[in-house]
Amino acid sequence: MSVISDVVSVPADRRTLPGDFVVPQSARAVVLFAHGLHTPRSHPRIHAVCAELHQAGIGTLSLDLFSEMEGPRVDAAQDQPVDMEMLGRRLTAAVDWLKIQPDTRALPVILFAAGAEAAVALRTAAELPDRVLTVVSWAGQPELAGDALERVRVPVLFITGSQSPQELRTAQDAARRLAAPSSLREVRAASHQFDEPDALNQAAEVTQGWIDDRLRSL
Repeated sequence: MSVISDVVSVPADRRTLPGDFVVPQSARAVVLFAHGLHTPRSHPRIHAVCAELHQAGIGTLSLDLFSEMEGPRVDAAQDQPVDMEMLGRRLTAAVDWLKIQPDTRALPVILFAAGAEAAVALRTAAELPDRVLTVVSWAGQPELAGDALERVRVPVLFITGSQSPQELRTAQDAARRLAAPSSLREVRAASHQFDEPDALNQAAEVTQGWIDDRLRSL
């Protein structure tokens, strides 16, 4: 499979954000992964999901929402307030960046995030309904999006582990507030980290199926 692969620097909010950019030949869409608060972009789970998407002809940009000078902020959301507006601006800038790259400017953009980053993705989708095709939230914290939930007008997929009942309730509450269709899928016998055997594969299959359905609807 022929691919374009590079480590890139994305200008955003007067910062430069590092990312891993991979675009298979004849890509059908591009998934923008938001990182920095819940999982680092170097996490093996992220690499595994990206590899599955590449095989399906979908490009990826795995982006840290914090610059290298700002340092790692993983799990910062648990210890201190998060400036969701600032992170939303940065993710919006990343969507803009994808829309001017020769290999992705004509491709639909899908936002993918876990934890607090899922709320950032939802805020960005609310601001960019014409440039974001859909949002995928894995074990997300959508409630952190606040009033932006009522302005989300693109379809949203929530994926939770069946062993995380609180996470399921949170996703259900968020889905009721959206101004768009949504789907909630549980991965059986999985915790919120999807660390159990085959849990990651199940979640990846659900994600790919959702993306394929959205692309067929274009």
